[in-house]
Amino acid sequence: MRKTVYYKDLIHDDFSSTNGKIETDKVTAEFPYEHSKVWVFISGIVYYVFIFPLVFLIMKLKYGLKVRNRKALRKLPSGAFIFGNHTNGFPDAVTPSILSFPKRAFVVTGPEAVSIKGIRTLVQMLGAIPLPSSFPGWKKFMKSMQEKTEKHTVMIYPEAHIWPYYTGIRPFGESSFKYPFQMKRKVVANVITYRQRKIFKNTRPLVTATLSDPFDPSCFESPKALRDAVYGFMAEAVSKDNYAYWEYRQETGEEAEKTTASAD
Repeated sequence: MRKTVYYKDLIHDDFSSTNGKIETDKVTAEFPYEHSKVWVFISGIVYYVFIFPLVFLIMKLKYGLKVRNRKALRKLPSGAFIFGNHTNGFPDAVTPSILSFPKRAFVVTGPEAVSIKGIRTLVQMLGAIPLPSSFPGWKKFMKSMQEKTEKHTVMIYPEAHIWPYYTGIRPFGESSFKYPFQMKRKVVANVITYRQRKIFKNTRPLVTATLSDPFDPSCFESPKALRDAVYGFMAEAVSKDNYAYWEYRQETGEEAEKTTASAD
């Protein structure tokens, strides 16, 4: 039976399994956005030798990942920003690495991603770039993205919150689209959609990633215009061949139970 999820707010509701379960630390100006050459070398080994092969197999075998227009990123001579819809937990964390290969993929996250003691260093090695909790940290945050997008990719989820298996595109603003303008980096949109399985049709669906051709910020008059172009591509992509494994309904006057579960 299809799962029904009731929501109140398209922008602020969060249905991830970790919502409210992690004690979030503040990301201050002392956070190590920059690392030594030795640290970078070791993180490269961890990323390419151990993690990438594992997540590639998981995404192919467990989630049946298919990628459309993979060449969009591969043909870029330099790095780029990727903007995507946020509809899954584990796949959203690791799919950017598959899309970007052989470039490394980094992901802008909330502070909670680096708040779990014992795995903070590993999470950073895997590509997490947490948003700073206060203004003094923004200079280091921006410099980190500037350096990483010279050769690699930085993934941004402008919807901010996870809505598992959601088949639409939720509203988001243009604030994060200022980064490509300021850093003169191209943008590629990535849209995750779902395919119903041919066997065991009621189980977790398969994943498709559709990449746009690159958007050049210099061709747009403002971050808002770039945002509108990316949103338009994403809205069109989710309207095609997208299986609704979960159904989302807005709460009305009657009290409805809010479902909080991961799509992992």
